[in-house]
Amino acid sequence: DGLRGDTLIDVGCGPTIYQLLSACERFQEIIALDYTDQNRRELERWLKKEAGAFDWSPVVKYVCELEGDREKWAEKEEKVRKKVKQVLKCDVTKANPVEPLSLPPADCVISTLCLEAACKDRATFRSALRNVGALMKPGGHLVMVTVLQETYYAFNKQVFSCLHLERNVVEEAVEGAGFEVKFSEVHPCLPGDVRADCKAVLCLVARRRASVS
Repeated sequence: DGLRGDTLIDVGCGPTIYQLLSACERFQEIIALDYTDQNRRELERWLKKEAGAFDWSPVVKYVCELEGDREKWAEKEEKVRKKVKQVLKCDVTKANPVEPLSLPPADCVISTLCLEAACKDRATFRSALRNVGALMKPGGHLVMVTVLQETYYAFNKQVFSCLHLERNVVEEAVEGAGFEVKFSEVHPCLPGDVRADCKAVLCLVARRRASVS
């Protein structure tokens, strides 16, 4: 069970905390990265308990129920707030995504529904994976969730482009970025959702090799 350690970095956190609710039980320090100012600001509002911040309690209660104790939801919220030490701007297309800052290598990096939206083509996607990999220690783990065969997604009447990916393309890019894929599973999307045209979601865990060529 290598998915624990001192530091976890969330690449492309968005304005959300759901991806941190289980991670906070396994890592001592969390660093949240996102490209857009409004996403980072929204996350900071929740972390600081500011008026008008989004109420994540129903999601937290659900996760606690899955973990076996729904009544620990308030305790879990405080644990997330305590462990998120920094919320920083990042750009995965840069060799150092947090330039001009420098972060100590992390034990684990998670990225949920980020790279396929941030990368314009497969070459950029492969490069972004190498850049993200540089944020972690050799032997560290990458946990990634990405959509497959999606070309667009829509939110609040705005339509955004998405890089069309296949499972083999993602796995080959991860391996090419210096990782060994340890787990890979595809979950089909329910048909009929007009907000996006994705066909499936890929959940992947990979371990960064000791030497990256």
